[in-house]
Amino acid sequence: MSEKRVLMVATVPSMIGQFNMNNIQILQEHGYIVDVAADFKDTSVWPAERVQRFKDQMGEMGIECIQLDFSRSPLKLNRHYQSYKETVKLIQERKYLFIHTHTPIASAIVRQAAHKTGTKVIYTAHGFHFYDGAPLKNWLIFYPIEKHFSRYTDVLITINKEDYKRASEKFHAKKTVYIPGVGVDTEKFAVCKVDKAAKRAELGVKDDDFLLLSVGELSERKNQIIVIDALNKMNKEGSIGNVVYLVVGKGELEDRFAMLIKDYDLSDHIKLLGFRTDVTELCKTVDCFVHPSVREGLGIAPLEAMAAGLPLISANVNGIKDYTKNGVSGCCINPKDVDEMITAIMRIRDDKLFRNECSANNIDTAKLFDIKQTESIMRTVYKNDD
Repeated sequence: MSEKRVLMVATVPSMIGQFNMNNIQILQEHGYIVDVAADFKDTSVWPAERVQRFKDQMGEMGIECIQLDFSRSPLKLNRHYQSYKETVKLIQERKYLFIHTHTPIASAIVRQAAHKTGTKVIYTAHGFHFYDGAPLKNWLIFYPIEKHFSRYTDVLITINKEDYKRASEKFHAKKTVYIPGVGVDTEKFAVCKVDKAAKRAELGVKDDDFLLLSVGELSERKNQIIVIDALNKMNKEGSIGNVVYLVVGKGELEDRFAMLIKDYDLSDHIKLLGFRTDVTELCKTVDCFVHPSVREGLGIAPLEAMAAGLPLISANVNGIKDYTKNGVSGCCINPKDVDEMITAIMRIRDDKLFRNECSANNIDTAKLFDIKQTESIMRTVYKNDD
């Protein structure tokens, strides 16, 4: 095998397809042969057809996709041990120059395997599970694991300032690096033009509807439920008016959300759009972006919405705080407070001047997280590990 072969790893392929395509291109520009490993049988985030399209895309780029039987559940110890053995065998056979790994469980397994084989490891932490205000169980479980495996990490990359401070002060990686997220292609949003009337007609909403948009996995962490509950309360109180909530994404809570929408009689006000490839156009069509995550490493979706000029309703939690400020980016709320969500929705809907001010502020802020800055840092990281 070539001395310039490297491995990109994540528990599921969506992490690579959504957040690491630029990194793969940088590696190829540096002359590396890139393999990608994940559990390609996991369709909990991406449907099977999307996973297949990703594999086809990798094939067109000359990249081999390798099945490793990772699990997203921390409790499946037998499966973790099996994937560890698979990873050790893969590393020994292919003699990777280094590995760039993502997602906590896969990265713990990979770093243990790399330690056994003496292989260099770059680990990107897309938001630690422990953070200021996190549940105690997160600190008891994930903090000691991450601290332990930091000893087997050559470069630890963090994507928000809280994680960087904690990792650089408390952990044992040979080098800790901060990057401003995975990067936003702000130019793509600047040049995007959309016929809003036509797009709204396609979505089945009216020209004068006030459109909220969320993009992300339908999960407890992404917390779309608070918006559903808020709209239910607004509907009962008669204040919902022309608000329509568009929810993009797939996930384990999809059936539950669909049932709640039916039970709450909100089918005219909430639309589950599933997986979409037109998020850029949607951002240029709606009026406000809602990102109520209870935990977030940084959050690419709200940054993309900011680049599109949308005001935000966002949770006032760890990584999101790196680019939001209440009254400047929009409304920053407690992600568990339904009444705060209602107040935020009504303020942004009813105050056009405030909406426009937030829009201008957010376009400027998004430029600080432009993909060119992230790529520059990653080029240096990869070059130093050559």
